Amino acid sequence: MRLNRIYTKAGDGGETRLVGGQKVAKDAPRIEAYGTVDELSSCLGLARAALATPPVPAGAAELDAVVKRIQNELFNLGSDLATMPADRHPKQPVIEARHVTALEREIDGWNETLPELRSFVLPGGGAVAASLHLARTVCRRAERCIVRLRDAEPIGEQSLPYVNRLSDALFVMSRHAARLYGESEPLWEPEKT
Repeated sequence: MRLNRIYTKAGDGGETRLVGGQKVAKDAPRIEAYGTVDELSSCLGLARAALATPPVPAGAAELDAVVKRIQNELFNLGSDLATMPADRHPKQPVIEARHVTALEREIDGWNETLPELRSFVLPGGGAVAASLHLARTVCRRAERCIVRLRDAEPIGEQSLPYVNRLSDALFVMSRHAARLYGESEPLWEPEKT
């Protein structure tokens, strides 16, 4: 893949093209869905930058590798969402059941090491954990966009299960990150309001 020309001016009128060449409005549900997936990947880029900021604790490299893998999977998801199913190339990477299963294994593995929750966690717990919480909320928005898209047009079979599982994974990853960095998790205290 070569990206030599960054601007084309083709979208100046408020339309863009899908992978198959179809012209659609830039606020179409399909564009909103893959645009929000792109935003989610950017949030994970913030988390990765925070993971690389010294001091880097043991275990940060493993978490970074998972986040990097997820960013690649999100690019695959965005590519799939930008393509009508009839236009999908046989070798085009898409989200598959194995990606959902991998997230489930990671959720279970991290969750086994975490203390039991007796209250809701407020976003925070250090720079990495807070970035992952932000990613979780954007992931939930992406999920809502994908549901709206699915109700209007066909999408990949595993797209919705993947983002649903990913938001759960990001919650557990944020808790794992807070523990990794020795940060306390702020808990919801309803009586303090």
